[in-house]
Amino acid sequence: MKGSKSHELEADVSASELWAIYGTLRAAELLPELLPQVLAKTEVLSGDGGVGTILLLTFTQGGTGTEKFVKVDNENYVKEAVAIDGDMLKAGFLSYMIRLEIISKGPDSSVIRSTVEYEFDDGRAELEGLVSTEPLAAAAEVFSKPRSQPSSHVEWRRSYCSRDPDHVA
Repeated sequence: MKGSKSHELEADVSASELWAIYGTLRAAELLPELLPQVLAKTEVLSGDGGVGTILLLTFTQGGTGTEKFVKVDNENYVKEAVAIDGDMLKAGFLSYMIRLEIISKGPDSSVIRSTVEYEFDDGRAELEGLVSTEPLAAAAEVFSKPRSQPSSHVEWRRSYCSRDPDHVA
C-alpha cells in the first residue's frame, strides 16, 4: 500500500531565506539544538548537502535513521530524502521518502510544504500509524519564527541562513 501525508505552514519569510536553511545542511546542523525533544544528533556520513548526501539521524526517544538526498532543486526549492536504513525500514516500510518544498508567495511570504510518501505491504496497515508529519511541522515552525528575542525576525534568520563555509558541515 502506498500513501502520503502532508503539512503546510505559511511563513512571513522569503522563500530564498528559508531555502538557505532547507536547501543546505543548515537544517541538519540546527535541528538537534532547536528541537532537542525530537532529534538528539545528526551526522553527515558523506556528501556536501547535494544529491547523494547521506545523514545519520539519532532520535531523542531512541532509534536512528539514515537518509540519502535524492533531489536538491535549488531553482524550485525542493529537496527529497529517502530512508536507506533505520527504524522505519526495519519496522516494515518498503520505502519512506520526505519531500520539503518552499513555495514563494511574495517577496516576504512563502509556504513550507512537508510531505512524507511511504509504501508497505498490504497486510501491514498498522504501519500507517507510524507515519507523521509532526517533526517536519515542528521544524517548519522553528525555522519560520525568531529563536529567542532577537532584535528582528530577519536578523535571526540571517544568522541561521549563513552561507559562510565555516557554518556548513
